[in-house]
Amino acid sequence: MRILVTNDDGIDAPGIIALIKALDQWVIDQGPGAGHELIVLAPDANYSGAAASVGDVFASDGINFERRAVPGAEHVEAFALDAPPALCVIVGCRGAFGARPDLIVSGINAGVNVGYSVLHSGTIGAALTGSQMGISGLAISLQARKGADYSIPATLALGLVEELENAPAGTMLSLNVPALPFEELKGVRRGRVASAGLIKEAHRGTPHAHAAMKVGEKAKLDLNFGAASPELGDVSDEVSNVDDGALIAQGYVSITQLHTIHDIADPEAEAPVHSGLSAVERTLRALQEHS
Repeated sequence: MRILVTNDDGIDAPGIIALIKALDQWVIDQGPGAGHELIVLAPDANYSGAAASVGDVFASDGINFERRAVPGAEHVEAFALDAPPALCVIVGCRGAFGARPDLIVSGINAGVNVGYSVLHSGTIGAALTGSQMGISGLAISLQARKGADYSIPATLALGLVEELENAPAGTMLSLNVPALPFEELKGVRRGRVASAGLIKEAHRGTPHAHAAMKVGEKAKLDLNFGAASPELGDVSDEVSNVDDGALIAQGYVSITQLHTIHDIADPEAEAPVHSGLSAVERTLRALQEHS
């Protein structure tokens, strides 16, 4: 199994270094006969919040990259790319760095990816990009806290790597881990994506003051972060035994299965599509009649 490792915090982040070292030791322990190998393709800078963005790929004639040595796993092939994590995955799956990978492992993110923050996460976006191409993926995130131990989620992820090796192609799992010692973790639960958001409120001092601004005048918005912040905020309104944020707050490891973009097959859910088709068709006919 060929494993592509990436992240959104950048190739020098402590989370991906801990992950690479753990995976490298796992490959060594499996032995050469198992056929496992690693390739690291990670951004050369922090791309947190990049989601599945690829950037303006049409504005340049290629992607700059550099060979790197991972501390503690110097023999692992590793490259830093001037690209967001999703683009790192795409080029890694399109032959730029050897054979197509069998699994994408993304992380370890400095902060949880729970609730609606999964829409914005580069860690999640990288794994979903692989899933879109039929490659299973694992996104790993650790609750942001000073002195958090990345070796804990790295070790827990190894079991999921083994399971994903035999899972249906395109399976994507998100692993969120509380910033607690091993002995204080309460267990592992299946987490449901909660309604917790990243931004709770955006404001600028006096209400409606923006309406009095002159053209060219500049100002600044203040942001109040919601429960889906990297540290994890107030999740008291979540369902305690199923919602991913609440599980983390209680000390449980959360595993959530996510799906990439796909068509909606439910006839009832497709009603807006059919209404939209009729509306656009009427507009098109009216334009054609007056042309």
